[in-house]
Amino acid sequence: MIRSMTGFGRGEYKENGKEFLVEIKTVNHRYSDIFLKLPRQISFLEDKVRDTVNKSLSRGKIDVYVSFEEFGEDSKSVLLDEPLAKAYVKSLETLRDKFHLKDDISLSLVARFPDILKVEKVEADEDVTWQYLKKALDNALDSLVKMREIEGEGLKKDMIERAEYIRKIVNKIDERAPEVVKEYKLRLENRIKELMDQQVVDENRLATEIAIFADRCSINEELVRLDSHIKQLIQTLNQEQPVGRKLDFLVQEMNREINTIGSKSNDLDITRNVVEIKSEIEKIREQVQNIE
Repeated sequence: MIRSMTGFGRGEYKENGKEFLVEIKTVNHRYSDIFLKLPRQISFLEDKVRDTVNKSLSRGKIDVYVSFEEFGEDSKSVLLDEPLAKAYVKSLETLRDKFHLKDDISLSLVARFPDILKVEKVEADEDVTWQYLKKALDNALDSLVKMREIEGEGLKKDMIERAEYIRKIVNKIDERAPEVVKEYKLRLENRIKELMDQQVVDENRLATEIAIFADRCSINEELVRLDSHIKQLIQTLNQEQPVGRKLDFLVQEMNREINTIGSKSNDLDITRNVVEIKSEIEKIREQVQNIE
C-alpha cells in the first residue's frame, strides 16, 4: 500500500505505576533520519526504540518523543547516610559540651540536616520497562502508519489520474506525428514550385528532403518509451512495498522523454501537448517527493 511520509501518531500505556506516552511526527525526507528524545532514566532503551521504528518506517524525517512517569510505591527508596548522621551527632555533642548548652539533640533535629536522608528512584528493570514502552510505541506507530496510508491512498489516486491523462495526450501526439511529415512535404513541394516557377518537381530530391526531415523529427521511440514509463508508474503505484525511490526514477525518465519530444517537435499542436504533459509530470513529481 502506498504511504505518505507525512503523519503523526500517539500511543499510551500504563501498568504497575508506570506510564508511557509516545508521540511520533514524520515529514518527507530523501532517506531515513530518526531523532529520538527519551527521558534520562530510560535512555538505555534508545537502540531498541530506533530498531523498532526502522522496522515500521523505511523513509522520512522521523521525530520520536517519549515521556515516562512512575507513580508506584516501589518506584522510590529512602537511604540513610549513617556515617554522616554520626558525624552530625558528634559535632552537636561537642558543641553542647564546649558551650554548656542544654542537651536537646533529637531525631527531628538530626533528620533535618542535609543529606542525612536521601530519596532515590529505584533503577527500572530493563526488560519490564521495554515491554511497557514497546506497547506505547507500537500504538503510536500503528496510528502513524494508518494516517500515512490514508494520505498515501489520496496521493496514489491523484497520480494515477494524472498518468492516465498524460497517456491520452501522448496518444494525441502519436496520432498527430505522421501528419507533421505530410504537411511538411506539401509545404516544401509548394515552396519549391514557387521558387522554380514551374509545376514539375524533382521527386527524388523531394523524397530525400522529406526523409531527412522525417528522421530528424521522428519521435516514435520517445513515445514508446514514454508510454512504457507511464505503465510502469501505474503498476508501481499498485505495489505493496515502499516505492518512493522507484517512482522518483520513473518521473525523471518521463521528463527526459518529453523534453526530447519537445526539442524535436516542429508542430504547434505537439508543442502545446508537450507543455501540458510537462506540467502534469511536474505535479506528479511533487507528489512523489512525499511517498515513502
